[in-house]
Amino acid sequence: MSMQARAVRKYISSSPRKMRRVVNLVRGQSVAQALNALHFLPHAATRPVSLAIRSAVHNLIDQYRSERFDEEDLVVKEIKVDEGPMLKRLRPAARGRGQRIKKRMSHLTVIVQAKE
Repeated sequence: MSMQARAVRKYISSSPRKMRRVVNLVRGQSVAQALNALHFLPHAATRPVSLAIRSAVHNLIDQYRSERFDEEDLVVKEIKVDEGPMLKRLRPAARGRGQRIKKRMSHLTVIVQAKE
């Protein structure tokens, strides 16, 4: 059985479409490469993604206390963004109408695995 751990961050106030733009860049990379890439990206979604990856690494360390892990040996095996609930707001529009604004949220799931 391979050693892996996961971390889930819910209700991130960024739309899934913007999150996926960042997530697709780090999928399949080693944890060190992924965190380095996220550090230099200009997107706001990089902070929750890097926090989730770090959390998954710490979960792996907690699960297998007797093992020793190096960041180079850990891989972002699976990372996905699901749609969370939407906050529906109204914005004033012409002729006394109101236009609906959907403030989207995301749920982020990260699975980190140790190389064999």
